[in-house]
Amino acid sequence: MAVISQSDFQRKRARRKWMGRAFYGLCLLSVGIALSMLGVLLVYLFIQGVTGISWSFLTSFASRHPDQAGIKAAILGSIYVVTVAGAVSFILGVATAVYLEEYAARSKFARIAKINIANLAGVPSIVYGILGLQIFVHSMHLGKSVLAGGFTLGLLVLPIVIVASGEAVRAVPPSLREAAYGLGATRWQVIWHMVIPQAFPGILTGVILAVSRAIGETAPLIAMGALTFVPFTPDSPLSRFTVLPIQIFNWTSRPQEGFQEAAAAGIIVLLVILLVMNAGAVILRNKFQNKSES
Repeated sequence: MAVISQSDFQRKRARRKWMGRAFYGLCLLSVGIALSMLGVLLVYLFIQGVTGISWSFLTSFASRHPDQAGIKAAILGSIYVVTVAGAVSFILGVATAVYLEEYAARSKFARIAKINIANLAGVPSIVYGILGLQIFVHSMHLGKSVLAGGFTLGLLVLPIVIVASGEAVRAVPPSLREAAYGLGATRWQVIWHMVIPQAFPGILTGVILAVSRAIGETAPLIAMGALTFVPFTPDSPLSRFTVLPIQIFNWTSRPQEGFQEAAAAGIIVLLVILLVMNAGAVILRNKFQNKSES
């Protein structure tokens, strides 16, 4: 066995420390560049769009005149569609995760299903739009309605909810299940009273990520035929609709400077809505987490 001298050891140690510091500096540089780009974008949007945000802008409908354009229909449409998508993905995603982790955990079917679900999370969103157009708009005759849009976005974010819920269920300690079985509880009682309450904070985190993606999606809704100009609010689940990203896209495609300012103001409102929704969801998650730990 070759013996390393003290000088060689010190030299190699110094080289490894230098490489570690260089890698650490490269990581900091990458983070700094990313945050700087984001900061520049946010400052640009704030400067261009903050003057366009007013009560009239929030309570007016879309218009062909930039000074009269508003986002009332887009805000309500986004809320309705995301609510439907969140409910659908939560119910189906949690049920699927519980089945795959608790009932079919060791089966070949579960392994194949998990692989395909993980792959579906990377499918381009436009594919879900085409799928929603065929299934919900044409086959189920829902038309280009709030329900069709919500179901389409629900399918889009469903793999995210399933994967996150499955990880949360799998993270529940087996000792809790064994203790409940030892007291004579059935499998369903163990799942309902022990597993789901313990996994709920993680499940809610997955739903937060899913809703955050759904509220900013445009391509699937355009593919299924959502409107770009809506001078009314949806009055039923089968009403036509628009959402904030589509309204912003419509304004950015117009040459007038007033519409560019309106688009920047719409982006600021969309970011505020997203932050408020995420903050509320995080508060609920922490509340349930503290309750499960107490």
